[in-house]
Amino acid sequence: MKVSGTTSVVGIIGHPVAHSLSPAIHNSAFAALGLDWVYVPLPVASGDVGAAVRGLRALGLRGASVTVPHKAAVVPHLDRLEGDAAVLEAVNTIAVAHGELVGHNTDVEGVRAAVAAACGDSLHGAPGLMLGAGGAARAAALALTRMGVRLTVVNRTAAAAERLSALITAAVPGAECGWLSMERLDTGLVAAQALVVNATSLGMGEAGKVPAALADTMSARQVAFDVVYARGGTQFLGQARAQGATVVDGLEMLLFQAAAAFEIWTGLPAPLEAMREAV
Repeated sequence: MKVSGTTSVVGIIGHPVAHSLSPAIHNSAFAALGLDWVYVPLPVASGDVGAAVRGLRALGLRGASVTVPHKAAVVPHLDRLEGDAAVLEAVNTIAVAHGELVGHNTDVEGVRAAVAAACGDSLHGAPGLMLGAGGAARAAALALTRMGVRLTVVNRTAAAAERLSALITAAVPGAECGWLSMERLDTGLVAAQALVVNATSLGMGEAGKVPAALADTMSARQVAFDVVYARGGTQFLGQARAQGATVVDGLEMLLFQAAAAFEIWTGLPAPLEAMREAV
């Protein structure tokens, strides 16, 4: 890789970002297509989000990925939102285009493509349960209900689960998206699902483990999807796989959302296999 005065720069805004695989994914894509671009980690503390977003334009960057915990926090600092970002008020991709800071959400496409690759359309009309109601959960809920999943959102803060349910029901005509408080999560509820999703940070680094009701109940007739990724897979997916379930790794979601972001920034088809090889 050669970096010069003409190199286009993009990066990833979040805290922390040292663990991120996105630099490897995107720099491999740029190299595969011979593009004079580079992707760098940009650690940003919560109090500095506005300054960091404005700095993208001031410094001449072409855009940025946005990861936890800033996917909602960047929204007030953007000029406009496109597509699913406007629906969810959550942004994971910023493009600097003609002087404008434009927010996109490619997590929705990342979820859809990852689940479709593993399951096709077999989940249409099937019941699903999702743990979480944050930025990643919003994207997962939108993608899954569009795929026809009859979704129930379970969250530690019941009010957040209720708000997400209302948002999705309003955004997707005919969607079935209910909610329950965490106290209602038990093995019987999990066993009744065709799809079980962890859309929280549980399982990432030292963030703790998903509840035993999720991890211990999976069976061969179910699909387990974890938005978290870890080298070798998360504990949740490892247990689900051992119990015969079909698993959808967060790495696949990461790759597909990265491919969509790549295409927004460059206007070129993403070299998906080169990106996959990088991880």
